[in-house]
Amino acid sequence: MQSLFQILMLLLDVAWFFIIAHVIMSWLINFQVLNLRQQFVAQIWYGLNRLLEPLYAPVRRILPQMGGIDLAPLVVLIGVYALRIVLVNNAAAFY
Repeated sequence: MQSLFQILMLLLDVAWFFIIAHVIMSWLINFQVLNLRQQFVAQIWYGLNRLLEPLYAPVRRILPQMGGIDLAPLVVLIGVYALRIVLVNNAAAFY
């Protein structure tokens, strides 16, 4: 059971990394540091969008429109962190 706990924690860490990478990349694209006309950048961007859109879409339906500010990544990060806290506090169930 401990291995199941470690796998869940690893998946949450990977999700955390992808969300942070997506947020930073969106800032770099918006400030024109990165260019989506470059094939490598575009592939990474569209790949991250395809991975994270299933997480963001339900949150975006619930959140009100903020006039160009997307708070879905922040809410998903808080959710990932909350799930991590729940898992750590109930780690005894996995041993």
